[in-house]
Amino acid sequence: MKIVRKFKQVVLILLLAVLAAPAGELLRLEDSMDAMGATFTVIAYGEDRQKLQDGVEAALNEARRLDALLSNYRPDSEWSKINRMAAVEPVVVSQESFDLLSFCVRFSRQSEGAFDITVGPLMRVWGFYRNRGRLPSKEEIEAVLPQVGYENILLDPIRRTVRFAKPGVEIDPGGIGKGYAVDKMVERLKEYGIASALISAGGSSIYGLGTPPGDTGWTVRIRHPRKWSETLEELQLRNESLSTSGDYEKFFEAGGRIYSHLMDPRTGYPAVGTASVSVVAPQTLISEAWTKPFFVNGRAWAEKNKPKDLRVFICEDKAEVTCAWLQ
Repeated sequence: MKIVRKFKQVVLILLLAVLAAPAGELLRLEDSMDAMGATFTVIAYGEDRQKLQDGVEAALNEARRLDALLSNYRPDSEWSKINRMAAVEPVVVSQESFDLLSFCVRFSRQSEGAFDITVGPLMRVWGFYRNRGRLPSKEEIEAVLPQVGYENILLDPIRRTVRFAKPGVEIDPGGIGKGYAVDKMVERLKEYGIASALISAGGSSIYGLGTPPGDTGWTVRIRHPRKWSETLEELQLRNESLSTSGDYEKFFEAGGRIYSHLMDPRTGYPAVGTASVSVVAPQTLISEAWTKPFFVNGRAWAEKNKPKDLRVFICEDKAEVTCAWLQ
């Protein structure tokens, strides 16, 4: 079965402001590259051409570096080494990996397991790991479920090691990798004195740094998850992020039903009842991470557990698709 993919670029249309400053006063530079299964794009403004070029290049190199660190598709990455060895012995990891895994474990607990970095075995059995898509049997799902659970990650902050409690556990950075990379790219741009930029990871996780010339923020649109020509919301980002997760991103059809890649790690099946979730937050790691438990647990749970510094827009898929901001 072939997965139907609709790139998130069509979900979040980035509207760039027209350069209003006189010629030669502000320069605009745009560049992109592929990493983590997405296209990372940087649009930046600045007065110093060399700093602008060096800053954008440094930001894109940061995405490449993190792809080499986190990717579970690359056998030489640190996270691939963890997946190979952590069930056998404690694996000493970099401080960066340890801190990110610690965040994932804490967040998994906070989301009541709806977000889980160990969802890898489920992604494999459903065929999403290599983008093939397949309907597994109930027995196949039950066989891998014991391998899924953030409680299986044992972290030792003194020795800075990672150990898995049992064989078959596998960490998957798909739920946080792009958001984390965008935040690190923003840091790199700031180091070069760039104060106006838009950073996008496949259109699904974006950050607006400062403002574009002649405007009060970076304008983005949230599209209807079922009607691509329809804009549901328009908002401006200024030193904040927007991330969206939807069931249209990666899915396949079997037996007259649609199965999305957005898994409920506790049941082993794709989550149902939600079409898309968009989250605005101060950091892209935060906005990307929170889209998953809001999607999996649904609107009622989100209303009770939404942190105060987040703005959340949910499209529910019941008898029909209904969309609204959480209060």
